[in-house]
Amino acid sequence: MKTVLLTSAAALAFMSLAGMAQAQDAAVNATTAPAAAEEITEVVVYGTGQSRQTQSLKADDITKVAPGTSPLKILDKLPGVSFQSADPFGAYEWSTRISVRGFNQNQMGFTLDGVTLGDMSYGNYNGLHISRAIINEDIARVDLSQGAGSLDSATSSNMGGTLKFVSRDPSKTLGGEIAATVGSDSMHRLYGRFETGSITALGGLRAYVSAVDMKTDKWKGDSEQKAQQIDAKAVLPIGEGSLSAFVNHSQRREQDYQDMSFEMIDRLGYDWDNFQPNWKLANDVSMAYWTSQLTGTAAVYPGKITSVDDAYYYGGGVRDDTLSGIKLDMPVSDMIKFDAQIYHHTNEGQGLWVTPYTPSPGSLILAAVGSPSYSATSTDTANVSVRTTEYDIDRTGVIGGVNFDFGAHQVSAGFWLEDNDFQQARRYYGESLSAPHRDSLGFQSNPFFTQWSYAFKTKTTQYYAQDIWTVNDALKVNFGFKSLSVENSVKNTHVPGLQYGVIPAAGTALVTAAGALNAELKSEDTFLPQIGAVYKLNSHYELFGSYAENMNAYVSAASSGPFSSLSQTNVDYVKNNLKPESSNTLEGGLRFRFPQFQGVAAIYSVKFDNRILAVAQGSGIQGNAPVLSNVGGVETKGVELAGTYRFTPEWKLYAAYSYNDSKYENDVIAQDGTIKALTKDKTVVNSPKNLLKTELGYDNGALFGTLGVSYTDKRYYTYTNVGGEVPSSTISDLTVGYRFETIGTSVQLNVTNLTDEKYISTIGSNGFVNSDADNNEQTILTGAPRQWFVSVKKAF
Repeated sequence: MKTVLLTSAAALAFMSLAGMAQAQDAAVNATTAPAAAEEITEVVVYGTGQSRQTQSLKADDITKVAPGTSPLKILDKLPGVSFQSADPFGAYEWSTRISVRGFNQNQMGFTLDGVTLGDMSYGNYNGLHISRAIINEDIARVDLSQGAGSLDSATSSNMGGTLKFVSRDPSKTLGGEIAATVGSDSMHRLYGRFETGSITALGGLRAYVSAVDMKTDKWKGDSEQKAQQIDAKAVLPIGEGSLSAFVNHSQRREQDYQDMSFEMIDRLGYDWDNFQPNWKLANDVSMAYWTSQLTGTAAVYPGKITSVDDAYYYGGGVRDDTLSGIKLDMPVSDMIKFDAQIYHHTNEGQGLWVTPYTPSPGSLILAAVGSPSYSATSTDTANVSVRTTEYDIDRTGVIGGVNFDFGAHQVSAGFWLEDNDFQQARRYYGESLSAPHRDSLGFQSNPFFTQWSYAFKTKTTQYYAQDIWTVNDALKVNFGFKSLSVENSVKNTHVPGLQYGVIPAAGTALVTAAGALNAELKSEDTFLPQIGAVYKLNSHYELFGSYAENMNAYVSAASSGPFSSLSQTNVDYVKNNLKPESSNTLEGGLRFRFPQFQGVAAIYSVKFDNRILAVAQGSGIQGNAPVLSNVGGVETKGVELAGTYRFTPEWKLYAAYSYNDSKYENDVIAQDGTIKALTKDKTVVNSPKNLLKTELGYDNGALFGTLGVSYTDKRYYTYTNVGGEVPSSTISDLTVGYRFETIGTSVQLNVTNLTDEKYISTIGSNGFVNSDADNNEQTILTGAPRQWFVSVKKAF
């Protein structure tokens, strides 16, 4: 009943806005023609002329949120988009998740100026997060295709939509800007950008360099999160074309929040977090756990703690990235245009966790039971150790395309090639009992044990061709296809069969090295078609529709995808019996365009085949391989409504409503034919049915402000929907600012979570599970409380 009422209310509100707009526009249109596309200055652009459901956000929308906010959080206002993060900026990568129409982040495609960012997952193997790829203020526009991404997108994972980030070009005028922000939890951020302007002596070359330094304490617990970035870009005009180059470098250091369960929130509180800086407590909890294991008695923990997994000393992530590229855009003639670019990306990263499950080599735990791994000479005597997952990416790609202008036909073709060398390892580092001596936000060295280490190679080849045919002034049709082939291979780079910390009394090894892997997988589909049409009914309305097929290539990593089983047998089974995930998307709708109102109404149906379901095993810190299954099909149907109504030149109201119904079509069946999980007709994890976003904005050129409200319906982190239901939430954000135009300065106040609501932000932080009837699964994160930030920006 609640769903029906919400759906009806949203639809009624949307139609009312449209009706009001049409009534007022009727009077306006008696003397005034509708504004041309370039004259409309709305922040949300509704994809006029596109056969796909697509929207764009401009730089103005990015600058009005708290500085340092991820552009993904800003996209949350668009129809079909659900965004989650445990920090106020949406930049804390362990918690950051974006889903569109029931598709999770690793089933979407992301690019920056055409360069692939991979699937932007936390343990990314083929790219990097947008928060590291470019400084927020250097983004000019973000384009979202909720369903079928464009054929020329350099991505092998865009089954559920594509996000294209476009950077700002250097200005033709000498100048720049500086900005400073302070706020809650000792947050401070400094940004600066210098523009050379067009340099006549160098053929009109123009360039910019920008830098940012940001640091904030965590909103609960101890330690901090910080980032430093430098971006540089240059553009050289060459006749009617241009040669451009960029280099973006990022250093990100993040301390984690503790993953929670509903049971933990009830017992320990909403603000519960890791033990840091209480080193003694972390070691005492580990000792209590191992005493219990060795004696067979119940563990006795301090205070309200009932499990060794209630908290760890800390978790963290360190990442260094450099992304660079050179691009040539060149018209060969009036009919032919050519573009090509080469890019390179290197990454060094470590994910850190202080684990109570593995004592350091000199620990008394090992000594007491006579473990052969005990080292009497080791100064690392802690009852815990630092467990890492280590990442090293070195990838190079080439993208090219050509466009032929035949008048009514715009024919284009192109390619994307990438070679990616990815090294990944799981290692353990010792600590001393008296006090930690390792940098919790630094790269670790000198491990005492390597559990596994693999070298992955991924070769991606994609070609596309399409024709956009303007049949007449009203009808435009596009049709084409892409061919995608991704070859994955893995080889062992460690000695298999070793183990660390054998405890005779327990009869088990603390850590056993993973088995050897030497395998190859291939994802290939030589014909992924896409067809669409746009029909302009009149100057105010246009119909659009499209159909597309896409494939999600296998992942080359030990922490996700088929190789994460760490088993040669399982990988061989995937190779011989399973197929890559694929989707068929059918969508259509109607766009409206009036001087005071513009919007879109769309419907869609998606058939998702060969869905690979990964079931987490144990707590995330234990690092157990997930159980992978192909669960067959998922069927998704939905409706999206969005519109912007401008009351006056200063006031506007934006609203978006989405209804999404995503369900599994099959139960999970084991190889022997038995049912492993009753998933048929269950709601897909992390796919809220109802999303409602509204934003009231005011801007008179000097004074400006926005009030945004976002409603997210209930979600599940269980595949069977048994337990794991996360309640709905409504979050509000406020922006108020003033521009002093005569001195080129602006002041801005941002308040996030204005009503200080307590809610669950991220789900599936430690993966999704079959069921959780007892509410014990630690795979949710609590949302940040109300926060405030004040910024001052000066242009020169």
